[in-house]
Amino acid sequence: MRVSQISVFLENRTGRLAEVTGILSDANINIRALAVADTSDFGILRLIVDNNDKAEKVLKDSGFSVGKTNVIAIEVEDRPGGLHRILSLLTGAGINVEYMYSMVTRRNDNAVMIFRFDNTDNALKMLEANGIPVINGSKVHDM
Repeated sequence: MRVSQISVFLENRTGRLAEVTGILSDANINIRALAVADTSDFGILRLIVDNNDKAEKVLKDSGFSVGKTNVIAIEVEDRPGGLHRILSLLTGAGINVEYMYSMVTRRNDNAVMIFRFDNTDNALKMLEANGIPVINGSKVHDM
């Protein structure tokens, strides 16, 4: 149920993000979801792509520092309160959301969001127990 995400560490300067997207484009790698977090000096670009191994290789070959992390893709009801329901269940179970971002896709008329938890195993158990759809990692990379 986990989704493999790559993280790219970037200097916070003009054009650096375009460099990454250009490298991925040239390697015919499709970006499925992304998020950027930054400080004044550097940023972390988190990516879900259709070919993690190839993306990691071409980015490392181009001098970027790349890491891998497991995240979870969850279907969120696309209605007022849909996200709140999930966050309330997680809070009630004592599970912290470290970060989250959305994908530019829909599934079964629901939004798809990417979550990173402080305790992924407990989060998966809680989501399953409450009937929250978690999307298989291989399906996320192919969306």
